[in-house]
Amino acid sequence: MSTEKNQKRCFVVMGFGTKTDLATGRLLDLNKSYRLLIKPVVENKGLICIRADEIPHSGSIDVRMYQELLRSDVVIADLSTANVNAFYELGIRHALRPRTTIVISEDKLTYPFDLNHVKITSYTHLGKDIDYDEVMRFRSKLGEMIDAVLLDEQPDSPVYTYLHELVPPSFQKQPANAIEEAAVEAFGKKSAEEKQSYSASSQGNAQENETLALLTQQGEQALKDNNFVQARSFFKTATLLCQKNVGNTIIANDAYLIHRLALATYKAEEPAPIPALKEALQLLSQLDLDHTNDSETVVLAGVIEKQLYEMEQGEDHLANAILYYERGYYLLNNRYNGINLAFLLNCRADSTLVTTKEEQIADMVNANRTRQRVLMICEREWHAIHNLKDEKAKKVIMLEDRELSLSQKAVENEQKFWILVNKAEAYFGLGALEEYKKALGEAKTIEHAPWMMNSFEQQLNRLTLLLEKHGHLLNPPWPKSVLA
Repeated sequence: MSTEKNQKRCFVVMGFGTKTDLATGRLLDLNKSYRLLIKPVVENKGLICIRADEIPHSGSIDVRMYQELLRSDVVIADLSTANVNAFYELGIRHALRPRTTIVISEDKLTYPFDLNHVKITSYTHLGKDIDYDEVMRFRSKLGEMIDAVLLDEQPDSPVYTYLHELVPPSFQKQPANAIEEAAVEAFGKKSAEEKQSYSASSQGNAQENETLALLTQQGEQALKDNNFVQARSFFKTATLLCQKNVGNTIIANDAYLIHRLALATYKAEEPAPIPALKEALQLLSQLDLDHTNDSETVVLAGVIEKQLYEMEQGEDHLANAILYYERGYYLLNNRYNGINLAFLLNCRADSTLVTTKEEQIADMVNANRTRQRVLMICEREWHAIHNLKDEKAKKVIMLEDRELSLSQKAVENEQKFWILVNKAEAYFGLGALEEYKKALGEAKTIEHAPWMMNSFEQQLNRLTLLLEKHGHLLNPPWPKSVLA
């Protein structure tokens, strides 16, 4: 990629990683938005494209960010998930430059009142996936917008629209090739980074020219490879880079890094599984576990607390797991949280957390009510997958490159498998023998990793013991012959 001084630049204002849209509870993969929808279009127009996490951390990232907001020929601000940093940086850009700012968002963003005079161009996000036709549509639209703002002399900043006599600021003395040097660091050294940074980062030694983008990419790859120790090292280095720039606390916008670090930490099981789980929980506590409505945070906390309970670390972990899974279930209305919540309610009916028979009955009944809801969600998701496949003929994207295209079938199979085993577990808890056997039989026909079936069977075995012990409290009683 050219970094010549006369090459125009585009700075992209947006979050990175997987973020929770707190208004809807949905998880959005902002990295996929950047790679699929924005970066290819910008580079196709001959502009250098850079996002904040691609800025090297050898100096203050804030200085570089403000320079980019002032000097970049184009700024694209993606406000998806109502990212507070993106709103703030958009405001700075509007104050600094009268034109060449493009505002975009995924289409479920609630239109901010203070931006009702700013045009926001929307795209449709399917959570972690984006439809192929939508990618093509939005790429074309964004390309037209870039061409237009580079030619249009009319201000797109509301500041300069209403304050007609305002003169845009500029450096009194131009910083010596500051922006160009940033581009060289971000891109010119990339090949050297890719050769050396992987081994250096795995030892926790951050190099000055590392970028968050490179570290998180390597961390995600290590997670895919089940190399959890190395993944933990990458995400720990990334969080330390953030701390270096914002002080000793992790800002809320970087919850993604804490989520991934916590995940890698407990899966690494070092120095042992229980201490690793407790360390992961301590990491999540930085995100205000008592009050947060970030579904990813509470679900991860629920997973950890559930494992601590199952490792006989005390019933307080069961109580906490139920609390977190309840919050995740009510936020997202999804089958994963629902099926685990139902199981944990059965666990509570068997614990000292309940002191009366009426409380036991209540937990057993609420568990089955939740399972009934899970069955409805499973049916809805199953039909959605098949309808999408029929309509788009396998054009649902994960298609930014060949690797993602090839992974599409595996992702679809994984979704189908979990839908079917969640159905099987729900039917099992409800005592519906034939439906349970049918769903499980269908799940076995779908290609899946062995650990997936093992995970299902382990929970089913624990559930069996609970229902054999307390199933008589239900009306009608749970049939012990369900395993026959």
